[in-house]
Amino acid sequence: MIQNVMRTAAMNLRRDRAALVLNFVLPVVFFSIFAGIFAGNARRESMPRIKVALADLDKSPASAQLVAALQNEKALQVLLEPAARKDAVHPAPFDAASAEAMVRNGDISVAIIIPSGFGASLQPTPAQATPSPDSPAARRPPVQILADTSDPISPQVVNGLLQKAAMTSMPSFYAGLGTKYIDQWVGGFSPEQRKRIDENMNRLQNLPAASLNRGDSDSNMIQVQTRDVMGEKKKNPAVAFYAAGIGVMFLLFTAANAGGALLEEAESGTLDRILSTRVSMTQLLLGKLAFLTCLGTTQLIVMFVWGALAFKVELWTHLAGFFIMTITTAFAASAFGLLLASLARTRPQLGALSTLLILSMSALGGSMFPRFLMPEAMKKIGLITFNAWAIDGYIKVFWREAPIAELWPQVLVLGTATIVFFLIARQLARRWEYS
Repeated sequence: MIQNVMRTAAMNLRRDRAALVLNFVLPVVFFSIFAGIFAGNARRESMPRIKVALADLDKSPASAQLVAALQNEKALQVLLEPAARKDAVHPAPFDAASAEAMVRNGDISVAIIIPSGFGASLQPTPAQATPSPDSPAARRPPVQILADTSDPISPQVVNGLLQKAAMTSMPSFYAGLGTKYIDQWVGGFSPEQRKRIDENMNRLQNLPAASLNRGDSDSNMIQVQTRDVMGEKKKNPAVAFYAAGIGVMFLLFTAANAGGALLEEAESGTLDRILSTRVSMTQLLLGKLAFLTCLGTTQLIVMFVWGALAFKVELWTHLAGFFIMTITTAFAASAFGLLLASLARTRPQLGALSTLLILSMSALGGSMFPRFLMPEAMKKIGLITFNAWAIDGYIKVFWREAPIAELWPQVLVLGTATIVFFLIARQLARRWEYS
């Protein structure tokens, strides 16, 4: 009897294609997507290099050594000047303003500013001399890291590599500082000790940087001040960044589920009665598209209003950009829901197909895992999903506070996707007109 029960269950599973997809295809697809993301990041040689804009305002030998050491870091891609325009033959090097603008525009996640007076603050003062409050050594200006904390990992990595570069590129400077303070506060060195220190300092200065790269020091070699360029004035920047990803993913599920009403009408015979009136299939699909768009827009409004009330999402100051992105995203998601409904033959097929495609699109498009942490190849693949374009648009509105005119790439892609999805759905729906 047990064998008969097992055989019956296996036969039912084989007939249920939706269950087969959910049980076997969906896990394999998800495994492949996340294996592609994490397997690439697990190999150091395939990790994407962090782009860093570097502004050297000091122009001293010490800052030049630090810049050279940072350029030799394999994990960094150091940019010393903006990309050359067609009308500019020799672009000027980065200054503090242009480097910060790169971070604000989303071109990079981190910028480094080496302040003026950095090298002078590292020069040792004569023995027994107490530096004045106005001297460079007393001020010791910190190196600034300008961070876009929508990428929370890159600033921390850059900070660690900056300390490493300082240790490996300027050992004589820091050794000189140590001997200066010992000489100043302990009581001075004897002539023999001073001679030995000078000999060791010369030897230390001539050592290759690779021999000093041990990475076992927990203390910071240089003072660093990290400033959150984008989120410093935001009440809850993490929620402002991730609300878009969750909203787009659930909007797709809502549209696909509501679009399934078309299949129920076809199975119950209601669709035939509707088409026997003056309503054409095109008008019917447009009506459903309008309803689904209103439903999706309302869903996103409710979610963001709740986010504003409960989690301090700054909705009220970004209403224009929010409504532009919400309406265009709702249109695209609704057209996609109609496409899935027209493509499936039964409601179980729609459930399996929508689950497979929506979860895959959400994983690739950034709803489940931030795209800035993906390998470059996965980032490019993610652009085939309109999730990525919708999330980028919301990020421009809530995070970068970009003008409405800068939303045109996202609006254009989502609008084009809406038209393409609707036209394909209309073509597939012809089977109901001639059935």
